Amino acid sequence: MTKRLIFNGFSMNAVSHVYHGLWRHPETRQTAFNDLQTWIDLVRLLEKGKFDAFFVADIIGVDPAYNGTWDTYVKEAVQIPINDSGALVGALISQTENIGLTLTSSILQEHPFNFARKLSTLDHLSKGRIGWNIVTSVSHNAAQNFGFDRIVPHDERYRWAEEYVDVVYKLLEGSWDEDAVKADKAGNFYADPAKVHRIHHEGERYKVLGPHLSQPSRQRTPVLFQAGSSRAGRAFAARHAEGTFIAAVNPEGARRQIDETRALVRAAGRNPDDLLFVQGLSFVVGGTEEEAQRKARDLGELVSVDGLLAHISRDLGIDLGMLDPGRPVDELKVEGVQGIVRAFEEGNPGKKPTVADLGRAYALSNQIVGTPETIADQLAEWQAAGIDGVNMIYHTTPGSFADFIDNVTPVLQRRGLAQTDYADGTYRERLFPGRAARLPARHPAARYRGAFSARAASPIWPAA
Repeated sequence: MTKRLIFNGFSMNAVSHVYHGLWRHPETRQTAFNDLQTWIDLVRLLEKGKFDAFFVADIIGVDPAYNGTWDTYVKEAVQIPINDSGALVGALISQTENIGLTLTSSILQEHPFNFARKLSTLDHLSKGRIGWNIVTSVSHNAAQNFGFDRIVPHDERYRWAEEYVDVVYKLLEGSWDEDAVKADKAGNFYADPAKVHRIHHEGERYKVLGPHLSQPSRQRTPVLFQAGSSRAGRAFAARHAEGTFIAAVNPEGARRQIDETRALVRAAGRNPDDLLFVQGLSFVVGGTEEEAQRKARDLGELVSVDGLLAHISRDLGIDLGMLDPGRPVDELKVEGVQGIVRAFEEGNPGKKPTVADLGRAYALSNQIVGTPETIADQLAEWQAAGIDGVNMIYHTTPGSFADFIDNVTPVLQRRGLAQTDYADGTYRERLFPGRAARLPARHPAARYRGAFSARAASPIWPAA
C-alpha cells in the first residue's frame, strides 16, 4: 500500500517570503498581507485541497547584511514588513475545521511560561490543531531587539533551547494530572488541588514556579517542528522534533540527510519514524512541458536577484553584495551554499557558478517544473528517497497553491500519494496514524507526567 505524502502550505505573514521580487506579479495578493481576508481565502483553499497544515514562518529582526546595509531588505520587502505568525494562526482557527496550524516562535521572543499558556490556549480553541516550529534565531538584530548586544554563539543557542523546551514541557505535561479536572457543578468542584502542581524549575536562564495556568488541551504539547540543518540543529531535532524541514537539492541528497538524522533519532532513544522529514519544494504546473517551462521563464523574469542574494547573505552570515560578482562560488568554501551550487551545475552543465549566479541558482534549487503527471512522478522519487512530506513554497499566492490543488492534487490522490479527506482526531493523530493525541512515552517531554507534587516552603520557593 502506498504511503501518502504530507502537504503543508508554507507562507509568511509578510510581503515577500522566498521568491523575492514576485510580489510585483499582477496576480499575487502578497501586498495585501495585512488584510485578514487574504489569509482566510488562502487557508480555506488549502483546506479544500486537503493540505495537512498551514505553516507560517517568522523572523524577529533585520540585519544590515547585504551591501553593508538593510536597504535592500526594506526596499524590496525581503521579509520586512512582517507580522506575528502566532496572531495570524489564532485568527484563522475559527475559519477552519480540519487543517493543522503551525506557528513559528523563537526562544528569544517570549518567556516560556507565557508561551506555554499561549500554546495551550490555541490548542484548546482549535480542538487540537496547533503545531510549534521551534527556532533559535540567527540574526544579531533579533537578539538586539530583546536586550542582547549580539546573537549568542550557535551551540549556546541550542543549550538555551534545551532549557526553554524543558520549561514548556514541565508546564504542559507535568503541571496538571490527567484527571485533575472534575467539572462537578453539583459539588462546586471544578479541579482537584492535589492534582495541580508547581514545577519548581531552576535553570541557567529561567526560574519558574508554576503551576501552568491552563488546563491540559487535547494534545497537551503541540506538534513540534524544527528546521536546523547544522550538527547541533539536527541533534536537537533528533531529541525533540516530530517534524523537521529539509532543503535537499535532489532526492539522493535528501536520502543521505534523512539516513544520518534517523540514526540520531535512534541514538536519542526514540523510534526512527518518530521524526517526519518535510522537504521544501515549489512547483510550476503546465498542461504540457512546454507550457510549464514558459510559465517558469515568465516567473523567473520577475525574480529579484538582489532580493535573493540579500536573503542568502543573511542566512549564511556572508555579505555577498560586498564580493566580486564574477568570483567563483567554490572559492568561498562555505558549506551552506553547496546545495545551491549543485543545483546550478545540474541546470548548467560545465559551468561553474559565480556570486552573481547564486540568487537565481537559489531560486531554482527546489523548484519542480512540469505537467501534473511528471510532477507526481518526481514527488514519488522524493518519497522513495525517504521524505514524508512537502513544505510547498509559493511563487504567487494564492495562485501557486490553486494551480497545484486543481491540477496536481487529483493525480496524487489517484496514486495514493495525497489524502482525499481528513481523518478524525488531532493534528498529531493525523500525522501519525494509529497514535494518540499526546506525545509518546519515549519523548523527553513525557518524563514530566506525574513528576511533580507539593513541596515544603523554603527561602526560594513557597509551599504549593
